[in-house]
Amino acid sequence: MELSSERLVATLEMSQVKSQEAFSGDEEYESLPPHAPVTIHMTAGAVAGVLEHTVMYPVDSVKTRMQSLQPDPNAQYRSVYEALKRIIRTEGVFRPFRGLNITMLGAGPAHALYFACYERVKRSLSDVIQNGRNSHFANGVAGSVATVLHDAVMNPAEVVKQRMQMYNSPYRGLWDCVQTITRNEGAGAFYRSYSTQLAMNIPFQAVHFITYELMQEQLNPHRLYHPGTHIVSGAAAGAVSAAVTTPLDVCKTLLNTQENVALSSMNISGHLSGMANAFRTVYRLGGMSAFFKGAQARIIYQMPSTAIAWSVYEFFKYFLTKHHLEENQTLFNEK
Repeated sequence: MELSSERLVATLEMSQVKSQEAFSGDEEYESLPPHAPVTIHMTAGAVAGVLEHTVMYPVDSVKTRMQSLQPDPNAQYRSVYEALKRIIRTEGVFRPFRGLNITMLGAGPAHALYFACYERVKRSLSDVIQNGRNSHFANGVAGSVATVLHDAVMNPAEVVKQRMQMYNSPYRGLWDCVQTITRNEGAGAFYRSYSTQLAMNIPFQAVHFITYELMQEQLNPHRLYHPGTHIVSGAAAGAVSAAVTTPLDVCKTLLNTQENVALSSMNISGHLSGMANAFRTVYRLGGMSAFFKGAQARIIYQMPSTAIAWSVYEFFKYFLTKHHLEENQTLFNEK
C-alpha cells in the first residue's frame, strides 16, 4: 500500500511538472495522457464541435444552397464570396446564420460521443495491433465507429438545419420546422438520409483521421502539442476528406431538403428516400458534374473547421487534464 501511494504521488508530481512547463515561454506541452477519464474527452470534444460549426457556419449555408440541383434564379452563385455578399445584401446580415441554433444543440453531444469513442477505440486497437504504438488501421476504424454514434445524434439536426438554410425556406423558425416535418412527413424524415450520411461520413472520417495522423507523424513525430501542427494537419485532413466525399454530400443534401423543384421536374411524387434513388436522381438532373456541386464551398468550409476542431480539442484535453490532476493531488494531500 505504501509503495502504491509513493507511485501515485510520483505520477502526479511528474504530471504537474510537465503541466507547469507547458505554459513556460515557448516550451511545448504534451497532449492528453492515456489515463485521463472519458469525461475529459467528451468535454473537450463538445467544446471543439460547437466552435467548429459556429465559426464556419455561413460557409456551410452557402454550400447547402450551391448543392441545389435546380436552384431559383435568385439563388445561383458563382463563388462562396459572391454568394455570401448577395445573401447578406438581399436577405439580411443574419440570414447566413439561419439554423445555427439547432446545429449547436446537436454538435455538443454529437462531438462529445465522437471524440470519446474515437480515443477509446483507437487506444484499444493500437494496443492489440501495434502494442500501443500508432496504427493507421486503428485510426481509420476508430474514426468510422465514432461516426456511427455522431451521426445518430447529428442527423436530425442536419435535416432541420439544411431546410432552414435553403433559399425561400418556408419555416418561421426551429420549432416550426421540426413540427412541420413531423406532421407532414413523420418522425422517420429526420433519419431519411442516415444511411447516406454514414456512407459519406465513414469514409470521410477514415480518410480524415488517417490523413491527420500521417501529417502529425511528419510535422510532430514526438507527439508533443504544437498548435501550429494541429492546425495544418487538421486543415489538410479536412480538405482531402471533403474533396473525395462531395458526391455523397450532394445526395445527402437532396435527401435532407427534398428539393421540390428538382423532384417535381423528375415527376417524383411524395418524398425521395434511399441512397440509390438519390444517386439516380442527381445523375438524371445534372449528370456527373452534379455530384460535385458545392465542392469549393465544402472544401473551404472543412479546412478551417477541422483545423479549429483539432486545435481546440487538443488544447482543452491538456487544460482539463491539468485541472483533473491538480484536483487529484489536492484530494490525496488532504487524505
